[in-house]
Amino acid sequence: MKNQLMLSYCNTENTHPFKGNVDFNKLQSYIDEYGVDKISFVNLEMDVNMAGGQPVSMENLRKLREFCDDYKLKIIYDATRSSENAYFIREREKGYESTPIIEILREMMSYSDGCIYSSKKDCLVNIGGFLATNNLEIFEATRSSVVIYEGLHTYGGMAGRDMEAVARGLREGAQYEYLRYRINQVRYLGELLAKSGVPIVKPIGGHAVFLNALKFLPHIPREQWPAQTLSAAIYEDSAVRAMERGAVSKGRDSQTGENIFPALELVRLTIPRRVYTNSHMEYTAESIVRLYQKRDTIPGLKMVYEPKYLRFFQARFEQVP
Repeated sequence: MKNQLMLSYCNTENTHPFKGNVDFNKLQSYIDEYGVDKISFVNLEMDVNMAGGQPVSMENLRKLREFCDDYKLKIIYDATRSSENAYFIREREKGYESTPIIEILREMMSYSDGCIYSSKKDCLVNIGGFLATNNLEIFEATRSSVVIYEGLHTYGGMAGRDMEAVARGLREGAQYEYLRYRINQVRYLGELLAKSGVPIVKPIGGHAVFLNALKFLPHIPREQWPAQTLSAAIYEDSAVRAMERGAVSKGRDSQTGENIFPALELVRLTIPRRVYTNSHMEYTAESIVRLYQKRDTIPGLKMVYEPKYLRFFQARFEQVP
């Protein structure tokens, strides 16, 4: 029987404030099945992209640290959207209502052994990323690899100008006023869609609005890729680029080769930072509402080319007659 957290994660109408929380029963089952010796580290994403941009609570992060300490497991964050996660903690978690974002971030990071960070998101820059750790063992192990593949560990192949931009972006991206504007713009688009009956993931996430493709296109079978179909239809109607986050992204079972059809079949409407106005949100909403009103006429897709890796970036499709 699925536990309450898994049910809230799969139920796109459920408004649980922290759908990104770690399911400790599921984590325990992995440890029991594979053994601690076969687990290099526990990786936690914030906000959780495939769940609809949902945040993790500070309470859950604290409990995860205690859980992993019991098994001597390291924790590595995908902290790409950690500033947005910190905003949600301030907004939704008791005791953090007036805590500065930077202090929330410091506490969040104190529960990890390191993090990876794509700078294109909360850092507000167009290139780069970094790995940060407070663990000497991890630092020494990764430093050699960086030299082989990227450059010296002090710059990792990045130009000085880009490193300076990342440093400034880290600070600006953690400003409360900026985050409030940023997340409210995402909400504005989500609310426009929800008011028109378009099925979206609730509560509205931090970096994107996620459409529920299974409810948007219920007439299209999973084998015809409803989320990919909806993404293509949106682009055809309005030239707005969305991204499938469902079965195409999930890929195939490594043992059987069969397609994996996850519980959620989503379309991600990611909103770049400091780029668009609310007029752009309105334009996007008008297109999607128009498609929803004629959703029964949208045909499914068939995959005509599938690469060995990363098919959600490179696969090609055609409409089903």
